[in-house]
Order: sequence, then structure tokens, then C-alpha cells
Amino acid sequence: MTVLKGNLMFGQSGGPTAVINSSAAGVFEEALKHPDTIGKVYGAAHGIVGILNEDFYDIGQEDPEEIKLLKGTPSSLLGSVRYKLADPDKDDSDYKKLLDVFRKYNIRYFLYNGGNDSMDTCDKVSKYLDKVNYDCRVIGVPKTIDNDLVETDHCPGFGSAAKFVSTMTMEVFLDSRVYYDGMIVVIEIMGRHAGWLAASAALASYKGYGPDLIYLPESDFELDRMMDDVSSTLKKNKNVMIAVSEGVKTRDGLFIPELVSEVKTDAFGHKQLGGTAMVLSDYLADKFNIKTRAIELSLLQRCASHLAAGVDIEEAYRAGAESVKAAMAGASDVMLSLRRKDDPYAIDMVPVPLEEVKNLEKKVPREWINEAGNGLKQEYIDYALPLIQGESNQVTEDGLPRFARLKKVPAGRK
Repeated sequence: MTVLKGNLMFGQSGGPTAVINSSAAGVFEEALKHPDTIGKVYGAAHGIVGILNEDFYDIGQEDPEEIKLLKGTPSSLLGSVRYKLADPDKDDSDYKKLLDVFRKYNIRYFLYNGGNDSMDTCDKVSKYLDKVNYDCRVIGVPKTIDNDLVETDHCPGFGSAAKFVSTMTMEVFLDSRVYYDGMIVVIEIMGRHAGWLAASAALASYKGYGPDLIYLPESDFELDRMMDDVSSTLKKNKNVMIAVSEGVKTRDGLFIPELVSEVKTDAFGHKQLGGTAMVLSDYLADKFNIKTRAIELSLLQRCASHLAAGVDIEEAYRAGAESVKAAMAGASDVMLSLRRKDDPYAIDMVPVPLEEVKNLEKKVPREWINEAGNGLKQEYIDYALPLIQGESNQVTEDGLPRFARLKKVPAGRK
């Protein structure tokens, strides 16, 4: 196979995670090892929009020690974006601009780190470049705390978020039981259409400090049924803890916040959720005349690098590094999939066609949810426990985290 020589462009897209920058470190360190093949390594500011605006950085100018610190730095340090590329058959203006930029800077490797929508972007870009006969290898690097990408056992970012959710749930469990009077606590956890992350609260229950009830989008949510569940629990305990996915819906297809107000949508048409715990908490307080507490973990569950899982950090790094290797070996229009082995737990990285990944969602198997639809079975515990193992070993300075400080030397025309 002919060696493809040129420059590499890397971008981050969608919601950040505690380990997305670990994938960036993997991409950068691996790509910089091959200067004879990859001349320049660029990092796009705010994903695809940064490329369109010629706003990106020369990663070769960064201190290698700062690149190493990316493994313990949360958020998307290059900047992220939610930008939907149009169907090129209807509007190819963005694609023409992208092609101009790629030609101008001799981009022959394009790696994009993200979730469902990002894989769709990768696939569109790859197919357009093929159509215009521009030789560029496009690889999707998986990332999402929602864990809803198909064709992969799990996604980098999920394990750390699950570790945070289960740990916080255990701590709130103890805190909510300090007073004589009882209380109902409702914890809202991210997950629009898939309940993988909310289900991780079951790991706290596995240790004896978790929710009495867990509700996921995979089961229709009914207020009356929840009332019965809470009533039954209160007969046994004066305290009730509920974990609920932000994306639970009624049989009528309404998200819980929609029961009281309209919700906005983002660029991809996704409804911007939040407020589920508050709505349910107010409802329960009125019905049971008991103190309630609504807790929305919100951004904390995706940026808590101090509670990142060691396994997740290393798998995210490998996903980045292996994506570079796959591209150099000739792979394109693929996503790096994590294939699982058990006894002992291990992961292989395998390219899968983006066509089989884009715009699809993996749900929690219904057989992993109990018959009542308010808890998880042992199958989920067995699946998730290996993914939260290991510690972050975060570098600290003056008792606080020491995050990477990139110089972000401009390489494109702003």
C-alpha cells in the first residue's frame, strides 16, 4: 500500500467528558511519532466550525509534558461544537469550504472525536471527499457519557461518568438519612434516549447505598406507577431515593419537563432537557406531604476528572492512538470500536464502518431492567463494574488539580 503523506486534523465535537482530552493526547502523541508521514498535527478550535473558519492550532508547538497532562484534564480543551452539516446533495457549501481548507493545508488525515452526531459528520465528510476524489482518511474516535453508540461494547467517557454518578449517589444516600424526619430524594442523571448512565446508580445499590427506584427511558414512565412505587417504599422506610434519567417519557411521548412547560431544541433538533428532578420532587412533595430534595447532577457528571476511572482514561487514550495507527494503515470512513473480552476483562480496538454507526442509538437491553421497570438486574452490574475500575491519579499543584495548559499557537487564518 502506498504511504499517504500529509497533515492531520483533529477535532472535538458534542458534549465533553472527563476523558475526551485523553483521546486527544493519544492522537497527538501517536501522530507526532511519525513526522515522515504526518508532517503537521493540527487541533481544530471548536470542531468542524474551526476548520471551516481556518481556526486551528499547531500541536507540534506544544510542550510534550502539557500534552501528557491532557489525560487528567476534563472538558474539550480545544473547544467543542454542535453544528449539523447539511445534506451535501441539497447544500454543499460547507463541504466545498472544507475541501478548500483541506487542500490549502494538505490535510490527509481527519480524526473527529464525538458521539452519534459526530459520527454522522465524519461519514458525510468522508463520502464527500471520496466523491470529489480527494485522498483523505477519515476516522471517528468514539466518545459519549450516554454510552449509546452502536457497534461498540461501550464508549470512552461513560465509565468515568458512571463512576461519578454511583459515587455521588452513595454519598447522597448517607447524607439524606442523617435526620429523624424522612425525605424523598430525586436525582436527575443525563441520558436523552438511553438510560445507561442513570442505570449506573444501580452500582451504588449493589454496595448497599443506592436508590430504591431507578427509572430509564427504555421503559414508559407513568406518574401513577411511580406514586405506587414510592408509597410501597415509604411503608418500609421513611426515606426514599429515586434515580431518574432526564430522558424518561410518558406513554404520550412527553418528557417530564414538558408536562409543565415547553422545552427548546438544539441545532440537531434534540430537546434541551433538564428539570425532571424538580418537577417530580414538587409533585411528590404535594402528594405525600413530605420533605423532598431535587438533585440535578448536570455538568458535574461529565467533567469530574478527579473521579475518572483509570480504565476509562487508558481506553480513551488508546482510542485516540489506535485511530492514528488505523488511518496510517489505510482505514477510512470508520469508527474505532471497543470489543470486549471477559475473564479477565480486556478490550480490542476494531474499525467498524461509519455507515453502521451514524444516527443510531444503543439502548439498555430490556432484559437487564426488572419487570416493574424501576430497577436493574445483575446483568447490568456485571457489564458496568469493569468500566469504573482504577483511579485518575490526577496530577495536583498546591492541593488542586493541575490541568494541561496548551499554548494554542494559531496555524490557520482566523
